[in-house]
Amino acid sequence: MSERAGAGREASDSGSEPARAGREASVYGREGAAADDSSFAPVSEPADPDGRPSAPTTGPPADRKLSARRGAVDPVKALMHRHRELCEHAVDPLEIAAGLEAHGVTDRTATRFRHRDVFSLAEEMYARVPRVGDTAPRSEAPDTPRVRADWALLTLLPGALCAATVTGLRLTEGRPRLAVTVVGVLAVSLALRAAVRRGPLRAARAWHPTTSTRAWTCGLLAYALLGDGLLAAGIEGGPDGPPTGGSGSPWPIALASVLALTLAVVPAAWCAHLFAVRARRLLATSRGLEEFASSVRPTLLGVFGLFLCALGVLLAGSGAWLGESPAYAGAGALGALLLLARLLTAHGFTHAPAVILAAAGMAETAALASVFAGRLPGCSLLAQPVETVAAAWGPGSVPALVCGGAALVLLIHATKTLTRASAHAAHGDTP
Repeated sequence: MSERAGAGREASDSGSEPARAGREASVYGREGAAADDSSFAPVSEPADPDGRPSAPTTGPPADRKLSARRGAVDPVKALMHRHRELCEHAVDPLEIAAGLEAHGVTDRTATRFRHRDVFSLAEEMYARVPRVGDTAPRSEAPDTPRVRADWALLTLLPGALCAATVTGLRLTEGRPRLAVTVVGVLAVSLALRAAVRRGPLRAARAWHPTTSTRAWTCGLLAYALLGDGLLAAGIEGGPDGPPTGGSGSPWPIALASVLALTLAVVPAAWCAHLFAVRARRLLATSRGLEEFASSVRPTLLGVFGLFLCALGVLLAGSGAWLGESPAYAGAGALGALLLLARLLTAHGFTHAPAVILAAAGMAETAALASVFAGRLPGCSLLAQPVETVAAAWGPGSVPALVCGGAALVLLIHATKTLTRASAHAAHGDTP
C-alpha cells in the first residue's frame, strides 16, 4: 500500500511540474505586462499543435524537475528574439542597454529578467547573440567624441564674420552700408549653418529643420538685434523711419548682443563636446540607469552654467568694444534657449525644441504687434500688458521673460531626456 501511495505522489509531482512552470510563466507575463513595454514579458515554451501542454518528461524526478524549469521559461531568450537586430549590430553591451532603455526597459524591469539592472541584462544579451561581422565579444567603452580641427574652426566663423560686418557698418554710410548689411547677414547665416552641421552641435540623426523652425529661430535673432529698440520706439509713438545703424537712427540696433551671440557659438560647441565626453564616460562606468541619470544630471547643469558664464563675458566684451550697453537679460536668455535647443537636437530630441522656439518667436511677435495694435481706436487695452512690463523693467524685459521662460521649459525637459542612457548611444565618430 505504501509503495502505491509513493508512486501516486511521484506521479502527482511529475504532473504538477508543468503546472508550476505554467504558473511561473504566467507570473512573469503579468509582471512584464506592467512594464513600460509589453514586449518585455518573458514567455513559456509553446504547447503542442493541439493546444495541450507538453507531456511530462519521463525519467527520474530530479531530471524531470530540472527539465521543467529550463523549458518552462527563458525570459532573456524571449527578449533577445524581439531585439535580435539590436543585439547583432551592437558594438558593446552599453549600446544594447541604451537601446533597451529607449524601448522602456528600466532597472526595475530588468529584475523581472533575473538581473539587477539593465546593464547586467545587456551584458548577457551581448554575450549570447553573435554580432554581424564580429568574431569576438568587445566590452570596451563606447568611443568618446574627439576634437577635430574642422568643426573647431567652423565655430569661429560666425563670430569673425559678424565682427567684420559690424566694423563695416561703422566705417560706411548710405548705400555701401546697406550692401555691407546684406552681405554680412548672408555670410553670418551660412557660417552658422555650417557650424551646426559639424561637430558636437550636429544632429545625431539625419534630420533637417523645417522652414518654420528656421524662420522662428531667425526671428528670435532678429528681435535680439532690432526688437528692443522698435518696442521702445513704438511705445513712445514712433518709429519715424527704418533703422540706419548710425548715431541718428530712428531706433537703436543692439549690435553688441548679436555679436556676442555669434561669438558664443564657440563656447556652445565646446560645452556640448564636454557634455558628450563626460556622459559617455559615465555611461561606461555606471551600473544602472538611475545611477547614470543621477551622475549625468550635475554634468548637464554644470555645462549649462559654464556656457552662461562665457556668454556673460562675451556680452561684456562686445559692449565695451562697441560702446553699447548689452542686454544681459534678453541676450542671455536667448543664448540659453538656443543652447538647450541645440543640445536636445544633437542628441535626437527634435520635437520639443521646434515647438518651444516657435512659441517663443510667436510670443515676441505678439508683444510687438500688441503695441502697434493698441493705437487703433478702442484697442488701447491690447498694449497695456506690454507697456506695463516695459515701464517697470524696461523694453529688454520682454525678451528676457519670453526666452527665459522658454529656456526654463527646455531645461526641465533636458534634465529628463538627456540623462537617459539612450540619448548617448554611440552613433559613430562625430563628423
